[in-house]
Amino acid sequence: MPHTHYTTLISATNLVERLAAAPGSVLIVDCRFDLAAPEAGQAAYASGHIPGAHYLHLDRDLSGAKTGKNGRHPLPERATLVAALKRLGMNEGQQVVAYDAQGGMYAARLWWLLRWLGHDSVALLDGGLQAWQAAGQPLDAAALPESQGTFKAGAPLAVTVDVDAVMRNLTTHERVLIDARAADRYRGENETLDPVGGHIPGALNRFFKDNLNADGRFKTAHELRETFGALLGSTSPDRVVLQCGSGVTACHNALAMEIAGLHGAALYGGSWSEWCSDASRPVATGAAA
Repeated sequence: MPHTHYTTLISATNLVERLAAAPGSVLIVDCRFDLAAPEAGQAAYASGHIPGAHYLHLDRDLSGAKTGKNGRHPLPERATLVAALKRLGMNEGQQVVAYDAQGGMYAARLWWLLRWLGHDSVALLDGGLQAWQAAGQPLDAAALPESQGTFKAGAPLAVTVDVDAVMRNLTTHERVLIDARAADRYRGENETLDPVGGHIPGALNRFFKDNLNADGRFKTAHELRETFGALLGSTSPDRVVLQCGSGVTACHNALAMEIAGLHGAALYGGSWSEWCSDASRPVATGAAA
C-alpha cells in the first residue's frame, strides 16, 4: 500500500505511525540552531533527538560561503547540499521530515531548500520536538553512521530572485516584498544581527511567528489564507518576494503560504543582510506606509 506523501506538515502522531509501518521510508533531520550560540543546536541534538534523526547545521550545511556582501546565510551550492543529503543516506523520492525546537524557523529552511532541489516529499514536524515529546515519544542520543543515498537534484520547485531584481523592483513595483522579521527590526529598532536597521523600501511586514498558534503548531490553511490575503490584497502569490534578515525565516512564510494554497512566491535569499551591506541601496525605517 502506498504511503501518504507529506509536502508541508506532518503531525507527531502521523510520524509515529509512519515510522512504525515503514521505518526506513523516512529520513528525519534535526535542524535545531541558535543564532546567538551557533553550536547549541548540535549540542542539543547530541544530548537527545528523535530516534533515527540526523543533524544538519544552519551555517555549515544549509548555507553557503559568506563574502561579506551576500548576506549572513547565503544559499548553498546545489551540488554541495545534494552531497550532504546523500551522506545522510537520502534516496530519491524519500519522505523527509525536518524539525527543530524553535517553531520551525530553521526546519523551514531545509523544507524550502529541498523544494529548491526539486524534491517535494518534505514536511515539517508540526510543533517540532515539543510536539514529539508531548505525544510521549522518546529521545535517543545515539550517533548515526554516514551512508550513501541515491538522491539527485531535479528542476527547482521553488523560485528565487537576486538583489538586482529587488533593486529593479523599487522602480517597476512589479512584485510585493514581505519581510518576515519582527516588527521592531522591520521598523529599524533594536537591530542586533545586522549593522544597519530598517527595511527594503516598499516591503510589507509579516512576522513569521504569526504563522503559529500558541502551542507552536501552524495555524489552519484557512486562517493563513485569510491573513496573507488581507496583507496582499489583489496581488497574486506569484508576484510575492519573501525575505527576512538572512533568508531563513522567510522560508517559514513560504511554507505558510504553501499551506494556505498560495503558490509561487519567490525567495530573496540574501535578504536584509545582503541588502544593507551596500550603502548605496536605500533603507526605509518606521512602520509601513
